[in-house]
Amino acid sequence: MRDLHRHNGDALLSFLRRLIPPGSPCTAEDLVQETMLKAWRHLDQLPAGAEPQRRWLFTVARRLAIDAYRKRRTRPVEVGLAETDLAPSANAAAETAIASLTLKKAVGELGPAHRSVLLELYVKGHSVGEVAARLGLPVGTVKSRAHYGVRHLRDALLDN
Repeated sequence: MRDLHRHNGDALLSFLRRLIPPGSPCTAEDLVQETMLKAWRHLDQLPAGAEPQRRWLFTVARRLAIDAYRKRRTRPVEVGLAETDLAPSANAAAETAIASLTLKKAVGELGPAHRSVLLELYVKGHSVGEVAARLGLPVGTVKSRAHYGVRHLRDALLDN
């Protein structure tokens, strides 16, 4: 495996860097590692001779790159911590206090049926089925009350 990596690792890395979109240099390195891992797992299938082994490795690497590309297309764009603004705004304390008071007021405006469902689901962490059993309600009723209760709270916070 050391010889295989020594003779093919750099060539695989430059090949994969050309396939991977710019801005993700670690992905090419990860794919080289995955390629070598597949080679290690399938040593019995690895062809004899340097040139056939290299062709096999490049085929595996290309397929892994295609899979990685497809996976990235189906997932949302990842945002690094460096790109986010973690500094609180100057009014953060005031905004938090206002949001807290608004939420308390909105929870108080909920009817007891909606409030009890939200309490069981989101505060106590029970599943919909457990809440239905505990409150003696059909599952659909629990879902409906949760939906309308959350919608009321969300609207109250957004209106603020």
